[in-house]
Amino acid sequence: MVIKSLELADFRNYETLNISFDKGTNILYGDNAQGKTNILEAIYVSATTKSHKGSRDKEIINFLKEEAHIRTYLEKEDVEYRVDMHLRKNKSKGIAIDGQKIKKASELLGLLNVVFFSPEDLSIIKNGPSERRRFADMELCQLDDFYLYNLNHYNKIINQRNKLLKDMYFNQGLRETLNIWDSQLVSFGSKIIERRKVFAEQLCEIIKDIHSKLSGGKEEISVKYEPDVTIDNFEEKMKENQEKDIKFKLTSTGPHRDDFSFIVNGIDIRKYGSQGQQRTAALSLKLSEIELVKKIAKDTPVLLLDDVLSELDSNRQNYLLNSIGDIQTIITCTGLDEFINNRFEIDRVYKITNGIAEMKGHEY
Repeated sequence: MVIKSLELADFRNYETLNISFDKGTNILYGDNAQGKTNILEAIYVSATTKSHKGSRDKEIINFLKEEAHIRTYLEKEDVEYRVDMHLRKNKSKGIAIDGQKIKKASELLGLLNVVFFSPEDLSIIKNGPSERRRFADMELCQLDDFYLYNLNHYNKIINQRNKLLKDMYFNQGLRETLNIWDSQLVSFGSKIIERRKVFAEQLCEIIKDIHSKLSGGKEEISVKYEPDVTIDNFEEKMKENQEKDIKFKLTSTGPHRDDFSFIVNGIDIRKYGSQGQQRTAALSLKLSEIELVKKIAKDTPVLLLDDVLSELDSNRQNYLLNSIGDIQTIITCTGLDEFINNRFEIDRVYKITNGIAEMKGHEY
């Protein structure tokens, strides 16, 4: 998988942009707040239909304009594709692949697999459960259409059930419809639990070797899935907690409350690990994403590194850069010193200044 070029119009601080990428390592450098991350965000939107920041469409369109366009040219297994995104402030986005409009995001997901790594990801281990669920969901949605289908339906049912719980306060007659939503929640939620369990097992198998090398053989890591309920007791727990849900007007049971834990040398590092251990585990996790895509999708993802090298010590920097190997990588940074000092091979360099990308030759 290779991104050949990207065109932007009225996206964030870019009035227009036309940038091409090498199949190897591409560097986007410049001062902060110039638009480096916005390029990575546009690529991520092209791959997943969503911003990695969780921003809504109207927030990523230039605030002076009503719409924005992203066009991504990519090559996969010697076949070229064009992905067009038409973002609108007051309407849902339009998506087309090779000029053909698609109706569902699932038709796009999996075409372009990306792994996004930012400084915020270094806190994924110690942050709240929602961060780890989001990590699992974003990865699984790229790799598994069936999971995406079940997750979308589950989230809709949660929203509708919560609305019903609020409406019941004014109309107790609605209570008889609660069991209908509960049975649907159990149906879709059970499939999510089943897939997350397999995901944790696949991840655990891959991350062990990576983490051992990253820690110099001193640490052994395992990933443990911590479901809020099991498939066997889901329905029973829903019934048990129904009165509590009615009282608090919120659905308290289900995979939207799941978590994942990371055990290093027998210790849960979310609770008891040092910051160094947590960062090493987060880096191992991101590198495992690459291997997961290779294993499940039989494809190499595009790696997007957003100013993450400045957050890592030299050992972790070197390990990360040496692990990239044969995959296309787009890296943002404020300077080129770490690459030049380590004699790391760079294939293409752009200086980003106030929404303008200037390609640099070998004078860097």
